[in-house]
Amino acid sequence: MAQCPCGLAREYTQCCGRYHAGALHLQSPTPEALMRSRYSAYALRLGDYVLDTWHESTTPEHMARFESGVKWLGLTVERAWTTSPDEGFVEFVARSKAPGGGPAQRLEELSRFVRVDARWQYVDAVPTAQSSS
Repeated sequence: MAQCPCGLAREYTQCCGRYHAGALHLQSPTPEALMRSRYSAYALRLGDYVLDTWHESTTPEHMARFESGVKWLGLTVERAWTTSPDEGFVEFVARSKAPGGGPAQRLEELSRFVRVDARWQYVDAVPTAQSSS
């Protein structure tokens, strides 16, 4: 059985795969669980899942990352927390490699999530002091 791309050292079907397989993504228990399943969806090129879990106010019309051929190499969640029952944050590092070689790259992000009708959704990346320097 294949290991889940999210980095939790679990079998995919018992980890993020259960969210990708159907309506369970509507009930991700935490912002971190949703973020991990979104990372796995990027790694597996499951664009519909990524769009379905994006808050309607910030959903892009076009997903260039799926067409770019980027290979996702790994995910590290630095920390995750909620500020209320309906807002949460996940700070993470995702590593990737562009098609055709070159050095690996790091995406460091602090993501904001909100819960709407009992459903966690990705809203946006929050600027941090580190990212603005």
